[in-house]
Amino acid sequence: MKAVLQRVSSASVKVDGSIVGSIAHGWLILLGITHDDGDQACRFVADKVSGLRVFSDEQGKMNLNIKQVEGSALVISQFTLYGNCQKGRRPSFGDAANPDKARILYEKFVEELKGLGIKVATGEFGAHMEVSLQGDGPVTLILST
Repeated sequence: MKAVLQRVSSASVKVDGSIVGSIAHGWLILLGITHDDGDQACRFVADKVSGLRVFSDEQGKMNLNIKQVEGSALVISQFTLYGNCQKGRRPSFGDAANPDKARILYEKFVEELKGLGIKVATGEFGAHMEVSLQGDGPVTLILST
């Protein structure tokens, strides 16, 4: 599993011109799932996301986690995180999980975040999405299992 986390002041996602998910401050999470991922990967990444201390405290230091700042997460499925660009000019996506498995684990990841007390919005799995964000920092992290 790969997750690209961007700390945002706000973020939203549109499908067919309509907003399907939006948050104020928190994490925009692009989530990629591979063949051997399972429930354990979902729990690990969700726990990491909830505990990362990268939100500013009163002194402006990155010292607080998403729950401490009452932030939210916008989770977007992103199979292209498993794109392999080593050969040729067209990426290969053979390392991405098949859509049926990926959808189940994407939904499991969202439920894990909610279970940790994080407010979560989502995109639409498998849809063409337009993602907008107002970055905060910028702070971008990559998690991988």
